[in-house]
Amino acid sequence: MAAAVAFALMVATMAATASNANAQLLADPYFYDAVCPEALPTIRRVVEQAVAAEPRMGASLLRLHFHDCFVNGCDGSILLDDTPFFTGEKNAAPNMNSARGFDVIDRIKDAVNAACRGNVVSCADIVAVAARDSIVALGGPSYHVPLGRRDARTASQAAANNSIPAPTFDLGRLVSNFASHGLSLQDLVLLSGAHTLGFSRCTNFRDRLYNETATLDGSLAAALRGPCPQTGGDDNLAPLDPTPARFDGGYYGSLLRARGLLHSDQQLFAGGLGVTDGLVRFYAANDDAFRRDFVEAMVRLSSLSPLTGSSGEVRVNCRKVNYN
Repeated sequence: MAAAVAFALMVATMAATASNANAQLLADPYFYDAVCPEALPTIRRVVEQAVAAEPRMGASLLRLHFHDCFVNGCDGSILLDDTPFFTGEKNAAPNMNSARGFDVIDRIKDAVNAACRGNVVSCADIVAVAARDSIVALGGPSYHVPLGRRDARTASQAAANNSIPAPTFDLGRLVSNFASHGLSLQDLVLLSGAHTLGFSRCTNFRDRLYNETATLDGSLAAALRGPCPQTGGDDNLAPLDPTPARFDGGYYGSLLRARGLLHSDQQLFAGGLGVTDGLVRFYAANDDAFRRDFVEAMVRLSSLSPLTGSSGEVRVNCRKVNYN
């Protein structure tokens, strides 16, 4: 009992620390209510249509938000195409042949501009709200998204290469990477729980199948070696957890059974007494706690270094800077 109480206190302390560290300028989930009450319902409608047509799209829109926020903040920079003045983020190593959903964001932007009768809602806010609506569409919890972000006028492939954690990262690099964004170790475990949704490409987990067999369940390795041979098949997909189109705590259960698809996933649970091991055990056994804490971590993520006030702009076309 004493150990359980101590663990609960540790989790609460980490959550409070992360919340304080990430206090940002955004605070108003009703930012658009007066100027365009149809903005958020329109985003939700287009997301629901896209996810109904292709459930995998929900995970893709969620990932788009993560990869946007980890590169100079949640500013819609991931959406920008390359220009003669900068090389954008779409073809950075973590995004090339991988990041997707840009066409859905385009459809949302067009629909929102029509509903609002003008260019009112930023692309950065659209990405943040679409991530939330994707989670809900796949059975996950809802939450209020702080709004009022503005859009970046530039993007950086180099920053994307340096800022987005790789599937090959060990635990130490993961913790350091998240800390550099003001996110806690608990945030790392919770936001990794987004891998309850979606798939990953063979190129991201091939080494795990052939070079990390001591930390990977043998039956899973055997099942995946067919679609992911030692050479070729880089773009073949495998689910990140057993229910890739349903938001649940299955991701953590997979880690307990050495069935984490990515090296970076399994790093969260080594089977010992480390803090991440404890968190994985806790969320595997407490789905309600996972859902509650996950949305709090998502709010912290979505509040990273926003552009507000007169900074940035509200793009007419999410793929390019205004008047460019």
